[in-house]
Amino acid sequence: MSELFVDFQNVFLAYKDNEFAVEDITLQTRPGEFIAIVGPSGCGKSTFMKLATGLKPPTKGSVTIAGQPVTGPLKFVGMAFQAPTLLPWRTTLENVLLPLEIVEPYRSNFKREREQYVQRALKLLKTVGLDGYADKYPWQLSGGMQQRASICRALIHEPKMLLLDEPFGALDAFTREELWCVLRDLWTERQFNVILVTHDLREAAFLADTIYVMSKRPGRIVARKENPLAQPRELEVTYTEPFNELVHELRGHIGRVRSS
Repeated sequence: MSELFVDFQNVFLAYKDNEFAVEDITLQTRPGEFIAIVGPSGCGKSTFMKLATGLKPPTKGSVTIAGQPVTGPLKFVGMAFQAPTLLPWRTTLENVLLPLEIVEPYRSNFKREREQYVQRALKLLKTVGLDGYADKYPWQLSGGMQQRASICRALIHEPKMLLLDEPFGALDAFTREELWCVLRDLWTERQFNVILVTHDLREAAFLADTIYVMSKRPGRIVARKENPLAQPRELEVTYTEPFNELVHELRGHIGRVRSS
């Protein structure tokens, strides 16, 4: 590819006793691409996320993001996890604003630009259906609402890349599909890069441009599948034969990984 945003070249990561968590990962994404990584538990999906954010340096190989070698934690990345991890003593609005209080260059300007940042946060909350909940505390929100707030917090500093580690795994099926559409709409509007780690093959098939399947530990990429379904996708596509064929193909890769 002539233009790359994420570029992993022959990346290995060993934790201890030279035991590799991931090995020989080569992967590239285009600017604005949405990728999903699927695989069995313990295969190194979360390790991949740490490499992509600069939280872990590779033992061998190179990681380049936005044209620059990754040598430490990246400031232009937003992250959301399975647990929303909202601070219980802060309101929804205060939780969303948190990155702007601690990440430069926003931190230096926070007091002076606070009203502008508040308006940005309120607009995000409205976009995800949390208009009117800015003053509520986490314990006053449902699990789905907390996850919406968590996604807003990850996006408030307008990151170039969003990393999602099983973000909807703890939610019921109906709420999960609602949040797929929320994420789809945010990504369609802003075109940031997304790396989604998930066990849910339907989720990967609905959201991602490209889907990667990882092997058992040590994690390797054993399959790469470009999604043939046009973006943006409506939920109705999940009931179609092409969608079911894609999920079935991914399930076949996972089955071979588990039996190997």
